[in-house]
Amino acid sequence: MQSENPLLADIAKLLNSAAGTVAGMGREARDAARERVKEAVGGLEFVSREEFDAVKDMAAKARDENEALKTRLAALEVKLAQKG
Repeated sequence: MQSENPLLADIAKLLNSAAGTVAGMGREARDAARERVKEAVGGLEFVSREEFDAVKDMAAKARDENEALKTRLAALEVKLAQKG
């Protein structure tokens, strides 16, 4: 008595091979897409969050210093106008 039909065994092997091939193609497509995105993004110049926050803090400090200098200049102009 035969426990396995050779035709069914061949079909099972074929389907198993096809599934492996499809899975491999999927991995290759995913890897290729990932590389394309890396190439596209790699050309752009992004800054890290830390760099952005540091520059933001520097800009805020510069604005505060600018306001202080404006106030000081206005006071000096008033003094100069009173003398003249």
